[in-house]
Amino acid sequence: MGGYAPGRELDDLAAAARAALVRRIEASGALDADPGWREAFAAVPRHLFVPYYYVGVAGGYERRWGESTDPGARERWMRGAYEDTPLATRLRDGELLSSSSQPSLMADMLAALGVAQGHTVLEIGAGTGYNAALLAHRLGDDKVTTVDLDPEITESARRHLAAAGYHPVVVTGDGARGVPERAPFDRIIATCALGGVPPAWVAQSRPGGRILMPLATGLIMLTVTGAGHAEGRFLHTPAYFVPLRGAGRPGGEPVQLGGVPRRAREDDLFRFLLALTRGSLDPQEAHALWEQEGRPRRERYGITVSGERQWAWLDDPEGPYAWPLPS
Repeated sequence: MGGYAPGRELDDLAAAARAALVRRIEASGALDADPGWREAFAAVPRHLFVPYYYVGVAGGYERRWGESTDPGARERWMRGAYEDTPLATRLRDGELLSSSSQPSLMADMLAALGVAQGHTVLEIGAGTGYNAALLAHRLGDDKVTTVDLDPEITESARRHLAAAGYHPVVVTGDGARGVPERAPFDRIIATCALGGVPPAWVAQSRPGGRILMPLATGLIMLTVTGAGHAEGRFLHTPAYFVPLRGAGRPGGEPVQLGGVPRRAREDDLFRFLLALTRGSLDPQEAHALWEQEGRPRRERYGITVSGERQWAWLDDPEGPYAWPLPS
């Protein structure tokens, strides 16, 4: 970590903080589906992937740095690196460009991915490299590929990974296009938000492969069932990620919620429905459907990809409630 060599005291703090983080992740239930990830979180040193990060303070952000000359500041940096919270790692003009996701959410996603020895995995959004390190620890360096559009991000991810002793393949490129030269993949996991499913991901997945990605403040798990075809449901977990840059990023103008009761406006599940159906339903139509269907949870929604078409649906892909998605 540059010119600063942490002393034994800081090493001990890192080990204790990492053990405490693993206990918090276990207590959240995130590892219930696949306890095999416990050893990866216990082994991979998160602090090596966040040599500095930003925390929100009144009026902006405070930078915490592992090479500060102030021992107290270094201790705060180390403790913060192992909090079960997302850490902002790259800002530009006040806009968040990259972050290290909340570890318990990462554990939820990795457990849901259902990896097995021998599987190859493509990660969309290299970030700090921490998620790729967890995957490499579990599966081996040669089985993991991570891609990001920003060469500064991929270069820093390579440095962090090497410092921690991991060497997966790190590619600079548009994540929406996948990494065809490394395909096919058994699993694809995105750590950035999109508005639809990139067709390249389906094309680069083996039959029976899984694609896990954030969409509309949720996490959709798709199973690839054939050429150009994938289908699946949302997990129960809410998820808020930095949008994918370089292709079809979601967003647009803020939704105007006038005429919708305040209780619904503040309800996470209603806002999920709004985000999922943006462009197909106006807020009043979405609210009427939400009430009529008993305020459905995320697990009742799904997505189908069939060739050039893809759509979101409620309960049944061929049912009465279906909304087109951009491809």
